[in-house]
Amino acid sequence: MTAACLPIAAVERETRLSKDVLRVWERRYGFPAPGRDAHGERCYPQEQVERLRLLKRLMDQGLRPGRLMHLSDSELGALLQRPAPGDSAPGAGEQAVIEELLTAVKRDPAGLRQAMRHHLARLGLERFVEGVAAPLTAAVGARWQDGSFDIFDEHLYTETATRILRQAVANLPEAAGRPRILLTSMPGETHGLGLIMAEALLALDGASCIALGTETPPASIARAVASHAADVLALSFSAAYPRRQIVPALQQLRQLLPEGVALWAGGAGAAAIPTVEGVLLLPTLDSGRRALAAWRTSGLSVE
Repeated sequence: MTAACLPIAAVERETRLSKDVLRVWERRYGFPAPGRDAHGERCYPQEQVERLRLLKRLMDQGLRPGRLMHLSDSELGALLQRPAPGDSAPGAGEQAVIEELLTAVKRDPAGLRQAMRHHLARLGLERFVEGVAAPLTAAVGARWQDGSFDIFDEHLYTETATRILRQAVANLPEAAGRPRILLTSMPGETHGLGLIMAEALLALDGASCIALGTETPPASIARAVASHAADVLALSFSAAYPRRQIVPALQQLRQLLPEGVALWAGGAGAAAIPTVEGVLLLPTLDSGRRALAAWRTSGLSVE
């Protein structure tokens, strides 16, 4: 058994497809097509596991496996970029949800919690994060900046969204494969909602995520990376973090980390800075997912 060949139990954890489903597909569609290890047990190559992840994400959007099996990986990837069935236009349904939730932030805290849980259950975690939580967070921030929301409105929303997303992430199956991604922020960066959204999407894609929360000192971050044998350190910088401090902070951490550990920096703050040697800048949540796919292809983070 090698790192590139996984037993069926590991594939079940990483893809969220049950062993029974994997066996049925093997008989019905001829995919997956596992090999056998020295003990005669099924052994799945990594490229098949990646395709299974794509299939599961599309099934979560309501597509049936019989329609998907004959498609190439690139065609499956293109399907992921299309509007989910039932949307009249890209983001049309989600935009109505965002307006509903913005009103609830101001007028109905209990209704906000109830509505967010309802839409999470209806959309699933992936679509909820990408189509609702991320743009809603940006909208709340914009309203705070223009004076429409008080700081307590922003705090109410952040606390509500954080609790709901943390519970959803905790309910995901534990991933045992690589990469192991350590997520945190630097001292002075108290905004952690972006980290939780990133963790949710990376965990859905099968990464093993270790969340430290916010404001971890650099030396402690380096020790945590070593202690947990992390492959990737992912940091978040919000727009509120002093921009002039971001590059020195990243350079300091790059020096503290072993050369083989990838350093990713995401969030609105990171999107506003120039290239930093040895650091992969991730301006969007989706760029984090692409970085994960690139890491799995090459075993390291690439620009």
